Amino acid sequence: MESLLHDWTESHGAKFEKEIVTFKHGLNETGLFTDEALIDLLEKHPSELLDVCTMGDPDHPVYPNRFRTGDFRGVSGEVLVQAAKAGKVWINIRKGMNIHPEYKAVLDRMYGDLGEALSQKPYNAHGGILISSPIAQVPYHFDKTHIILWHVRGKKRIYIYPETEEFIPDRAYEAKMLRYLDDDLPYTPEFDQHAQVFDLENGQAVTWPLNSPHRVDNREFCVSVTTEYSTKESKIKNANMVANATMRHKFGIKSSYRESSQTHRQLKSLLGYGVKKAGLVPNDKVLDMVTFKIDPAASNFIADTEPFERNF
Repeated sequence: MESLLHDWTESHGAKFEKEIVTFKHGLNETGLFTDEALIDLLEKHPSELLDVCTMGDPDHPVYPNRFRTGDFRGVSGEVLVQAAKAGKVWINIRKGMNIHPEYKAVLDRMYGDLGEALSQKPYNAHGGILISSPIAQVPYHFDKTHIILWHVRGKKRIYIYPETEEFIPDRAYEAKMLRYLDDDLPYTPEFDQHAQVFDLENGQAVTWPLNSPHRVDNREFCVSVTTEYSTKESKIKNANMVANATMRHKFGIKSSYRESSQTHRQLKSLLGYGVKKAGLVPNDKVLDMVTFKIDPAASNFIADTEPFERNF
């Protein structure tokens, strides 16, 4: 069977996880990402693993420039795809590549081919499927695991920024680990002067070093697969951030991950694992509030509702 990595070379392997890497893939040849296939998938996917969101209008009186959670109950898969094509809607089919056999088979091929290309065992990856409107935007944020974005349909522009204290402060990373905020980071337009910008089209993929901040602007209706996996590096770093955040929050002790030695990071990770296992990590959970519903009769398919905590 032909590899799903179409133009992978030794140079890609040498840069993988160290630098930004782009390559071509064959997901759009599987037949699993057509409108018809996506409608079928939306109809059978568990509602608790489906996110239907919109991006807050800058001029909205209540929700300016915020990702908002929507109520899609009772809405068909066909209408959801129509909403994504015509409106300002971003859909995340979480774990869609893992829990449905036909998609899991493709995910196994993706990471089997990657493992073979890297001469190592395949990563244990999770994969979601993103369906998003032509004007959809994903705010400036970072991920605590390694990410590969496999773009399948449409055109989108991704901005990737340096993984430095200026662009992703330790304090913001710690807050992510404690869930004080969502994935979003403080952002100013001046950051764009330092970004590497990639225009992705059908069948292109991009990956970047761990935790690199990024944001996305669609140019057309888009379908993508985003996969994530953990490594020893990401686990140690996340445990360090848990330890640092706990010491800062409980005792006022400031500690920098970037300035720590490798030995110190190893020891600090044991502390992070310990405080998390003992339930000592301060946790300020942000409630997931539903503020609109998908309505075919509404402008952009979006109708504001009275906010309520998500329960579906």
